[in-house]
Amino acid sequence: MITVIGTGVIGTGTGAPLPPDAMAAVAGAALVVGGRRHLAAVSATVPKDAERVVLGALAPALDTIEEYVGKERPVVVLASGDPGFFGIVRALSERFGAGRLDVWPGVSSVAAAFARLGLTWDDAVIVSVHGRAPRTAVNVCRARPKVAVLTGPGAGPAELGAALAGGPGEGPGARVLVVASALGDPELERVERVTPAEAAGRDWGDAVSVVLCLDEARTLAPGPVTVAGEFAGPARWALDEREFAHRDSMITKFEVRALALSRLGPRLGDLVWDIGAGSGSVAVECARLGAAVVAVEKTPDGAERVRANAAAHGVDVRVVEGSAPGDLPEASELDDPDAVFIGGGGHDLPAIVSACARRARRTVVVALAALDRVPAVRAALVGAGLDCDGVLLQSSRLAPLPGEVTRLAATNPVFLLWGTRPAAHTDRRTGDEGVAL
Repeated sequence: MITVIGTGVIGTGTGAPLPPDAMAAVAGAALVVGGRRHLAAVSATVPKDAERVVLGALAPALDTIEEYVGKERPVVVLASGDPGFFGIVRALSERFGAGRLDVWPGVSSVAAAFARLGLTWDDAVIVSVHGRAPRTAVNVCRARPKVAVLTGPGAGPAELGAALAGGPGEGPGARVLVVASALGDPELERVERVTPAEAAGRDWGDAVSVVLCLDEARTLAPGPVTVAGEFAGPARWALDEREFAHRDSMITKFEVRALALSRLGPRLGDLVWDIGAGSGSVAVECARLGAAVVAVEKTPDGAERVRANAAAHGVDVRVVEGSAPGDLPEASELDDPDAVFIGGGGHDLPAIVSACARRARRTVVVALAALDRVPAVRAALVGAGLDCDGVLLQSSRLAPLPGEVTRLAATNPVFLLWGTRPAAHTDRRTGDEGVAL
């Protein structure tokens, strides 16, 4: 058997780094694997003839463990907190099978950090950046009001704070970061509340356990939680136009929005741009489905309308005031999107499509009413290396007539074109396994 012990058990009251039964397992091991600080904490208990492996690169450690398992010699692996929660249990079970593991979990850093604040965490989203691209964590923090981020080298509080502190449409003071370091250590533990800008300006060292990102202005609905994780998905989507404030029916109709959302595929951890947002109905729906969203709208009253609709539906949409493509922020100011929705028209539409398609990681969806602009938009999508497809949507809605009868009222036909980056060339976002609901 491979005994996997989670360190950082809180409240044992013994003064020992581990409970007595865990210390006994260490004392009987032929091989002890763990981080440098884990090994140091139990150094007096490890047998003198036992081999010690400092856990750095995972593959060599697994190879050494395999040698001892093959000889049926006892192995102990030390890990922080709960090793089955974004921990080494995954790699060990894949290599040796779950039946060979005897896992003794400690208190996870996430549970400990929320406990320090007196907060529940059954309604939080947990995301890991350890060995994963940080963009997913950043987008989750932008989209959700209660997030715990398990940090990693080069992706700690400073980097997370820098991503959340500035940029177009990023409102000041919207979020607070709670940086929990050395949890469980009676002398070194620190739990600090800082703004993203303050976090970006500090060197946090290597003792950070977890970072909580809290949007305290967006409180969650009271009441018991049935399914752990804040985001369970909306009950409805492709909402009726009456559920949004809009001007002179300048809004993407729900039939068009339904197909557009299916092609955009917004999900937790994604970033979506809504260009020419108008009422922001597409932006709001993408945010309701879990994505972080940036809406670009050229008129001040339109930008304010997007903000109002986002607030009415309880989601966070960053609003950038400006005209595409000239006012689209540079890459240093706005992260590349996973998906882009472009509404409206105008003679600049092909240029807007080209600018967005060059940066979209997955797909671009364009809604337009003018037949004359379809060839140019299609050419722009294809010219950016995307596979293009599209439909003409024509729908008729039930409408009442006098005498308690019903007629069909036709809506304006709309062309919906979409370009999808070929699978062989798609820069797939990493860290899909790094999100827990």
